[in-house]
Amino acid sequence: MSSSDHSFTLKSFYKENTLEAGCDEAGRGCIAGPVFAAAVILPPDFNHSLLNDSKILSANERKKLREEIKEFAISWSVEYIDNGTIDKLNILRASILAMHKAIDKLNINPQFLIIDGNRFIKYKSVEHKCIIKGDSKYFSIAAASVLAKTYRDDYMKKIHEKYNKYGWDSNKGYATKQHREAINRFGLTPYHRRSFRILNNQLNLKF
Repeated sequence: MSSSDHSFTLKSFYKENTLEAGCDEAGRGCIAGPVFAAAVILPPDFNHSLLNDSKILSANERKKLREEIKEFAISWSVEYIDNGTIDKLNILRASILAMHKAIDKLNINPQFLIIDGNRFIKYKSVEHKCIIKGDSKYFSIAAASVLAKTYRDDYMKKIHEKYNKYGWDSNKGYATKQHREAINRFGLTPYHRRSFRILNNQLNLKF
């Protein structure tokens, strides 16, 4: 990996000498489609000049980074929870379940977890730390954000082929004006989150 030439760089780990996995999700605020989550264990000396919160990267940068992350990670995994399960659980619980599933799929057991955001449900007996805006502070969380975002974007482009009136290839399921207008014209699809009532009223839910 290239070393950072920025004045500010992300940190390689939260807890020293520990097999640490970073976790993040993508699609929590959408009104259609699943929520994706990724878990990534990076080498302790990992450094990269471009890797940061996926939301501030271009699509091309994310695509390039995805391949580099997969190549250099000690272990990585991506999982998702579909919209029907989101409606049953609520989006907060579904996001955390997606993270748990991603951690389950790692081919090596992490000793510590760093989680983007401020809410998490303990995974087995593994200690964790929630970090607000962790995807702009730690490489492993940023890597997880890139994987979750790119895999989710690919998924939304795929289902756009079947339901192409909703603009999911561009809005990725977020509540854009175009998306709302399409719902008014054509109704809801099997991929829409009914519990959101098209207005996002779930983001601040309690457990």
